Amino acid sequence: MIDLSVIILTHNESKHIGRCIKSLHQITDKIFIVDSFSTDDTVAIAESLGATVVQNTWVSYSFQFNFGIANNPFNTAWLMRMDADEYITPELATELNAGLSQVADSVSGLYVKRRVIFMDKWIKRGGYYPIWLLRLWRRGTGTCEELWMDEHIKLSSGTTANLNHDLVDHNLNNLTWWTQKHNNYAIREVIDLLNIKYNFDSKPTVDPKFWGSQEQRTRYLKVKYAKMPLFTRPFVYFSFRYFLKLGFLDGVKGLIWHFLQGFWYRFLVDAKIYEVYYRAGRDKEQIITHFRTEYGKDLKSPNRSVKI
Repeated sequence: MIDLSVIILTHNESKHIGRCIKSLHQITDKIFIVDSFSTDDTVAIAESLGATVVQNTWVSYSFQFNFGIANNPFNTAWLMRMDADEYITPELATELNAGLSQVADSVSGLYVKRRVIFMDKWIKRGGYYPIWLLRLWRRGTGTCEELWMDEHIKLSSGTTANLNHDLVDHNLNNLTWWTQKHNNYAIREVIDLLNIKYNFDSKPTVDPKFWGSQEQRTRYLKVKYAKMPLFTRPFVYFSFRYFLKLGFLDGVKGLIWHFLQGFWYRFLVDAKIYEVYYRAGRDKEQIITHFRTEYGKDLKSPNRSVKI
């Protein structure tokens, strides 16, 4: 086993957590799960497979993950971030087992390629493969950004390198679950886009750079996207993905994925932004008050909700 521990956040992940942990057993037995009081068999399954589980009340993803980093019981040289509906490929396991101990001391973070499976189909086009994610880092060098959406691991020192093989994102829930999840995501995305314009919280984030890492480029493009006109940008984004990036070659399942994730979801976000402007206007303080009273969210802190 390599000198690595893995942190996973869970809530009602009984469909996925066993598959995830079993794949990680190829590289480590040091698996730390922060569960937000699941009501299904998630905890029992995880503990039966040797994982250490603690429960902590959910506030936000970054709050929960940083809690996991701070309370990780394993004193390993490296940490890894995984989602419960992900698993690592045997090829990635072989690469980590053979090479993690040989990584240069100057490297403090490692990027992994994510492979998205939707309705049992690998989404290879539309800009969805490869997606590079910083998922491994040296102890003491990484924390999770305090953002409302698209949180990344931010390194305090060192350089990064790329691994050659993949982890797989393969959610087994149905399409109704997926659309409900993205409806909930949409309000967080609204806040993140409005935060680019209004700077509600002034939290440090990954620096937006087009020629930087994938996180930096993604953040750069998101800043540019936020400045485009409402309701125009979902059409532009979907057309770019589906036609210019050849998403149409992913077939019928690819059409469903690219349309829902690349157009429907983005249009829903714009509709919610339009509703914010309709109900609260465009004044920063009025928008902050609107989210406090309508959603119980404190826009000045992604890690805090308010009672209403």
